[in-house]
Amino acid sequence: MDSVKGPAVSGQLNGAMEGRNVSHRYASGGQLVLDNVSLHVPRGEFVSLVGSSGCGKTTLLSVLCGTIEPLRGSVLVNGKDVTGVPSIGRGMVFQSDRLFPWRTALRNVTFPLELRGESSKVARKKAVDVLKLVGLGQHVDSYPSQLSGGMRQRVNVARALVVEPDFLLMDEPFASLDAQTREVMQVELLRILSSSSAGVVFVTHQIDEALLLSDRVVVIVANPGRIAREITVPFDRPRERGIKRGREFQALSDEIWKQIEGDVMAGADVRVDEREADV
Repeated sequence: MDSVKGPAVSGQLNGAMEGRNVSHRYASGGQLVLDNVSLHVPRGEFVSLVGSSGCGKTTLLSVLCGTIEPLRGSVLVNGKDVTGVPSIGRGMVFQSDRLFPWRTALRNVTFPLELRGESSKVARKKAVDVLKLVGLGQHVDSYPSQLSGGMRQRVNVARALVVEPDFLLMDEPFASLDAQTREVMQVELLRILSSSSAGVVFVTHQIDEALLLSDRVVVIVANPGRIAREITVPFDRPRERGIKRGREFQALSDEIWKQIEGDVMAGADVRVDEREADV
């Protein structure tokens, strides 16, 4: 696989999440969605999965989470096999916030702590602290209907972080936000995760989002889904949105786009050569 050299990530931290030779199909005898995919994510590293719609990004994330059992292969977290229901050591952030509308922001965040038997006093303190971390210290008693889309996703992230997971799995968490709010949330996520040692696996269709956030970008191509390339992002942290205007950033973005362009055009039922002929 190609690799662009960049700064070392926090691989010194104990623990890693590994997908080993993972293959999956959804129907017996159907086409493989994933074919022999292997991925290693140390704690402290931010890895983004990019590729066309239907290439298997979310399927791979679900296998890593434990909500889908692979047809072949295995997943290990900190050296232990992942089987069945996701553990507290893995936090999941979905596209939609999935908040309980009858619970305040505070009580949405305390929910996973309640499930594992934390006292209400301890759960409340942890939830308040993490809500402050995501910038919602003044909204602990607000209900989801009283919060903007960006605020609800911050609650969603806070709920995943409050259990102090070793790994945070994020499935296009900003897809439902407007463009401006999405830009803000990207920078906010960088700030929030600077206080965490969790490894992150982040699914996105946005190449610039992946390059802004990640230590490493994994490019997945389709039919069946497989890793075509891994790029170590060479930009130092902390990062700001302005980095997207840089020449090196744009060059890397173009490289990734060329890798997936055929899949994207095929999915849109557009022939690449016809599109180019019209330019």
